[in-house]
Amino acid sequence: MALIYIVEDDESIREIEEFALKNSGHKVVGFADARSFYAQLDEIIPDLLLVDVMLPDESGNEIVKKLRRNPATKKLPIIMVTAKTTDLDLVKGLEDGADDYIKKPFSVMELISRVKAILRRTVTEEVKCLELDGLVLNNEKHEVTIDGVSTELTFKEYELLQLLMINRGIVLSRDVIMDRIWGVMYEGESRTLDMHIKTLRQKLGEYGSRIRTVRNVGYIIE
Repeated sequence: MALIYIVEDDESIREIEEFALKNSGHKVVGFADARSFYAQLDEIIPDLLLVDVMLPDESGNEIVKKLRRNPATKKLPIIMVTAKTTDLDLVKGLEDGADDYIKKPFSVMELISRVKAILRRTVTEEVKCLELDGLVLNNEKHEVTIDGVSTELTFKEYELLQLLMINRGIVLSRDVIMDRIWGVMYEGESRTLDMHIKTLRQKLGEYGSRIRTVRNVGYIIE
């Protein structure tokens, strides 16, 4: 059971989210604004945060950026819930530090699937460290370094890189990646994976080019 915080000013949507996640066995606390959320965050940090983009006192993007600057919450898994669906809006959410997003309107099954996927670790604890020349992924520290310099990745970017590095030299299909990282099939989610690959490549600098697109199949790291 995970402790999940929901920051959503629309009471009807918040109630649906709370009901669905509680029925899935999680402990859920809902907030209508950023102020009340921050007050509770000072008491206990959750296992996962769902945050709406449009809030009455502070945007979801600003909340995400603040959490990423705070050492205590920089690794907190965050899902943004948004009615904005342009590529620019979605990429901005990911660049601000969100790990995933759910577009309104969404189904209860999609919500549960996304939450389940983000809480699930895809690699066993036996895999302590993965190396690709100067690119190192350390699971014990949950840290990625490039030539000895630490690189900040979101939860999803970290898991995506981890999956690719474990399967180095093997082409992973879009369906496999989506199922392992997001817990949903690729169909209907054509932008999710591509946007995460784009931001991951940017953050990896020269190593970003090692992630190669295999047309009509998926991705491979070489």
